[in-house]
Amino acid sequence: MRTVTLPAQEVPVSREVDVLVVGGGPAGIAAAIAAARNGAKTLLVEQRGFLGGMGTVALVPAFCPYTDGEKPVIRGIGLELLERMKQSCDADYRRSYADRLDWVPIDAEVLKRVYDDAVLESGAEALYHTFVGQIVMDERGGKVEGAVVVNKTGRSFIACGNVIDATGDADIAALAGAPFQKGGEKGELQPGTMCYVLADVDRRQFDRYLKESGDSGQIPKAVQAAQAAGDLPEGRKEVSGFAWISESLVGVNFGHVFGVDGTKAEDLTRGAIEGRKGVQTQIAFLRKYVPGFEKAHLVSTGEQLGIRETRRIVGDYVLVQEDFLDMRGFEDDIARNAYFIDIHMATSKDQVTIRRLPQGKSHGVPYRSLLPVGIDNLWVAGRAASSDRVVQGSLRVMPNCFAMGQAAGTAAYMAGAAGQTSRQVPVDRLQTLLVRQGAWLGEDVHRRLGVEA
Repeated sequence: MRTVTLPAQEVPVSREVDVLVVGGGPAGIAAAIAAARNGAKTLLVEQRGFLGGMGTVALVPAFCPYTDGEKPVIRGIGLELLERMKQSCDADYRRSYADRLDWVPIDAEVLKRVYDDAVLESGAEALYHTFVGQIVMDERGGKVEGAVVVNKTGRSFIACGNVIDATGDADIAALAGAPFQKGGEKGELQPGTMCYVLADVDRRQFDRYLKESGDSGQIPKAVQAAQAAGDLPEGRKEVSGFAWISESLVGVNFGHVFGVDGTKAEDLTRGAIEGRKGVQTQIAFLRKYVPGFEKAHLVSTGEQLGIRETRRIVGDYVLVQEDFLDMRGFEDDIARNAYFIDIHMATSKDQVTIRRLPQGKSHGVPYRSLLPVGIDNLWVAGRAASSDRVVQGSLRVMPNCFAMGQAAGTAAYMAGAAGQTSRQVPVDRLQTLLVRQGAWLGEDVHRRLGVEA
C-alpha cells in the first residue's frame, strides 16, 4: 500500500478530565452517568449528534429482556433509563408497556432526549460530532494518557486519568495495542441488519391476521410463502421482530446483510446501500402478504447497519460457553446475564444458533472481563467485553451493556479517587457501591454483602 508521511503537528489540549468515555451507546451512557454521579469529572465523546448506539443510530426496534423470566436482572442505571423512556412517551404507549420489562419497543426520538437529559443531569459533559482518531500512551505503553479527537472545531487532545472504551468495537483498546479476537475460527461474523420504522400500518388488522391464519408474531408462514414465490430472497425464515410504538407505527428488525465487518468503513458503506435496497424488497413483501401493512409507509431506516459482532478483547478473564451453560458466578461479579445465546448465521445457508437458560437463572459477568490485558487504566464495556464468540452472542445486547457500563464507570471513579490502577480497585468495595446504586449482582453476592437481593 502506498503511504505518505505526515508532518509533525502540535495540537491544543482542549480538555483535562478524570474519566474519558468513548462511545455513546448504552455502555457509554451508563459509564458516564455512573462516573459523574460518583464525583468524577467525566467527558462522553460520541461521533454522532445524539446518544443511544444501536437503539437510535441503527433503529433496533426494542430493548432485549431485562429479566430472567421471573425478576429483573438488569437494574440500576439501565432500568432507570428504560422507565424514563416509558414515562416520556405518550399516554397510549405508557398504558401498553407500563409493566413490561422485556422487548419494550423503542421510540428513538424520545430515547435521544432521555439520554441527553440523563447524562447532563449526572454532571457529565457530552461532546457530539467528534471522532477519536488517535490515542497517546505513556512511555512504557501500559497507560492511556489521552486521546486526539477530530471534529468541526479541528484537532485537539483530551488528557485523562482513566478511559472507558464503549465503542462496541474495542476501537480504543485496539489503538492501545491490547489483544483482541474477531469473529469465528474462519473469520466469519454475524450479519448486520438494516432496521426501520413504518407508519400507516394497522395493528388490529395484523393481529386479526395472526389469529385467523395461525401464523405467529414473526410471520414465518408469510415469509416462507414469499421466499417460495421468489418475492423474498433465501435466508432467515421469519421476521426477527415487530415492535409496535403505536397502533399505526412499528419498528421492524428483518433480514440480514452478510459479509460486513463493522470495523471497516468500506463494509459499512456497502452494508448501508445493500440494507436500504433490502428494506424496499421487504416492504413490498409486507404490503403484498401481510394484512395491516397494505399502506405501509417508510418513515426512516437506520443511519447505519445494525452490527452484532466485531472485536472482542482478550481480558484478564474470558467468559466461555461453559460459564453460560453452568450458570457460574464469580467472586468479582459486576453484573448478571440471562439473555439467550443468539448467534445469527454468517451466510444465508447457515442456521441461527439459540441456547436458553432455565427461567429464573443467570450467569455472572466478572470484573476481570472488562480489563484488557496489558493496559492499566482502560475498561472495555459492552459487546466487546472479554468472552468467547458463543457468549458474545448473549452478552452483546443493550441491557447487558448498561450493566457493564455502570460497573466500568464506577470502577473508573474509584481508581481515580484512590490513585489506583484498574486492577487495584477493591472488588468488594466496587460491588458494595454498585449495589447501593441499584445494581443487582445475584443472590450470592448480595448475601455476602449483607444486602437484600
